[in-house]
Amino acid sequence: MPLVTIYTTRICPYCSRARNLLKRKGVDFQEIPVDHDPEQRAIMVRRSQRHTVPQIFIDDFHVGGYDDMARLDRCGELDGRLGR
Repeated sequence: MPLVTIYTTRICPYCSRARNLLKRKGVDFQEIPVDHDPEQRAIMVRRSQRHTVPQIFIDDFHVGGYDDMARLDRCGELDGRLGR
């Protein structure tokens, strides 16, 4: 299985939606909170070139945010990226 990484904050509803989608699919993921960790936030921005959360990666593939991941799921591409 590929490594799924999600950069999140505690109060972000889109972060919750992303976590829930992956949990429904039975996918394990690494969650990295960035709300009180400037170093991790800087890593997230450097990797994604974005400042918003969530930022989702499958291995080194940058999915984007929740809407991007949901779009991949709707068009049937997410499962392939997840090795399913």
